[in-house]
Amino acid sequence: MNKEKSTLSDNQLFLSKITIQLKSDSLLTTRVYENGNGEEYPFDEKLSLDGKECKITIYDMPRTSTATKSDADGSIMIASTTTFTGNGGQEDMTAKETWKVENAGQFLTLEFTNKMSGNEVTGKYYYEKSK
Repeated sequence: MNKEKSTLSDNQLFLSKITIQLKSDSLLTTRVYENGNGEEYPFDEKLSLDGKECKITIYDMPRTSTATKSDADGSIMIASTTTFTGNGGQEDMTAKETWKVENAGQFLTLEFTNKMSGNEVTGKYYYEKSK
């Protein structure tokens, strides 16, 4: 992740690393979320690219995601709902992500909108291709 270019919120987990295996019909990712203390929370997710719901459980939190690939520009749209259980009971965080490869394949950009507790956070992350 290029932290200088990316939108990082205070006291929020952020997607610090992502490994992607893109096939014609599916997407396998290893996402590594990081908090402000540098603690990392990785998980794997396999999604079909036809908009079909995929369900997994991450650290006792159910997550339902869909992914579609744009034929027009090759971007991938991912929509997910992750259910958290806290002191106030269950709560959903909905996320919408658009991934695009830019600069002749050197960068992956991820534009996102996350909604939870009536709050909405938007931003853009930039990832550099590792060798």
